[in-house]
Amino acid sequence: MRVVVTGGAGFVGSHVVDALVARGDEVVVVDSLATGKRENVPAAASLHVQDVREPLADLFDEIRPETVFHLAAQADVRVSVERPVEDAEVNVLGTIRVLEAASRHRAQVVFSSTGGAIYGECDGPVAESSPLRPVSPYGIAKLAGEEYLRGYNRLQGSTHVALRYGNVYGPRQDPHGEAGVVAIFLGALASGESPKIFGEGTQTRDYVYVGDVARATLQAQGQEGGVFNVGTGSETSVLELYELCRVVSGSEIEPTHAPARVGELQRSVLDTMLAAEELRFLAFVGLEDGLRSTWEWVQKE
Repeated sequence: MRVVVTGGAGFVGSHVVDALVARGDEVVVVDSLATGKRENVPAAASLHVQDVREPLADLFDEIRPETVFHLAAQADVRVSVERPVEDAEVNVLGTIRVLEAASRHRAQVVFSSTGGAIYGECDGPVAESSPLRPVSPYGIAKLAGEEYLRGYNRLQGSTHVALRYGNVYGPRQDPHGEAGVVAIFLGALASGESPKIFGEGTQTRDYVYVGDVARATLQAQGQEGGVFNVGTGSETSVLELYELCRVVSGSEIEPTHAPARVGELQRSVLDTMLAAEELRFLAFVGLEDGLRSTWEWVQKE
């Protein structure tokens, strides 16, 4: 099968590419390499260096993909607040360009949305039918992307799918820039530094291993549209996460506490029942095992 993976040189995208290559697909990666790395792309996949904000029609006409996994994104919430126009250009305009190019070949688009930023504050596990209350330009842009998918599905009879990822962690996540807290913690411990925890550390998140996320992304292929949460259904506080990071690293370094950041969610956890029923997806990798795999990778870098 011929597939395109936008953002395929990035953290999550490269793991999706690995899974597709292992399945025997013909994979073309489209990545600007602004944050992605050329070395993340396996030799069995081809790399086309291009920004999704640029027209994609000619490239897709050449490739004639059957499925497009759209993971290219401006994924830093802080950048979206500081530079909302840039965020919208990548996350909204870029998504429209992907949809337009894919529609020329009746290709299904599997779109990486967000679980935390799109729901806002929650009192417990949030299902796909829960109210959507994005509090950042990033969350708003991802919601707009989902609405465009729904619009194309209605207008063109497409079967595009949106996946709302939890807090993804694992190998290849950069501890700088748009990194998640796991990469930051393990990167600091590997350097013998004290990581910074904002606030009391009681904030909770649904941490899901990148290998599980890649598997869910492939299992969404062929679905007749829809939106699905991709997580574990379990929440872990920042303090609990840090203690596990110390366990897997063998470190005794204490964290440094800083004032809480304005607007940060206190609680975020996903209800994953729909993905279990429709995608037959359950996260296999437990948090401690996933952290051990990530720590092993960090030590090699």
